[in-house]
Amino acid sequence: MTDTQLQGKKVAFLVAPEGIEQVELTEPWKAVQEAGGQPVLLSTQPGRVQAFDHLDKADTFEVDVLVSDASVSEYAALVLPGGVANPDALRTSREAVAFVGQFAASTRPVAAICHAPWTLVEADAVRGRRVTSWPSLQTDLRNAGAQWVDEELVVDTSGPGPLITSRKPDDLDAFSKAVVEHVAAVDA
Repeated sequence: MTDTQLQGKKVAFLVAPEGIEQVELTEPWKAVQEAGGQPVLLSTQPGRVQAFDHLDKADTFEVDVLVSDASVSEYAALVLPGGVANPDALRTSREAVAFVGQFAASTRPVAAICHAPWTLVEADAVRGRRVTSWPSLQTDLRNAGAQWVDEELVVDTSGPGPLITSRKPDDLDAFSKAVVEHVAAVDA
């Protein structure tokens, strides 16, 4: 049975054309769907994106909307999956960085896991915020003005909207639950 707490709410999942850690895309996606929401895959190029299981190619996924054609007002939240190459590629896309920056300046939730906070750094969206990530990003996040902590889940509500971060795939249950909870609180 599907829950309906996110009924009528679209959630943007922004990824690069390749290098996405598959489980960090599919688990929050499934949680949004099971809660009655509509996940939408955004990317910088049309077609299919290549996900990975760590360093091995995994499945491909069809892009729904180009980030250059997306409007923050259409979505209740933004989810940024990790994978090392994915956020590294996103932060070189002017359109992706602008979209992330606009979302972070809104009152809507932004969620990033593992290496995804790199894109938040590029969008200047972590300054003064408490965050977590894959440990290798802690210096980058601190240099960008964030307070980095090593915790399963951090929900920082000190900015315009909630910033939800987690460290790694082992944290996906808590991360996905927090995404659903904060999307449910968004006025449709």
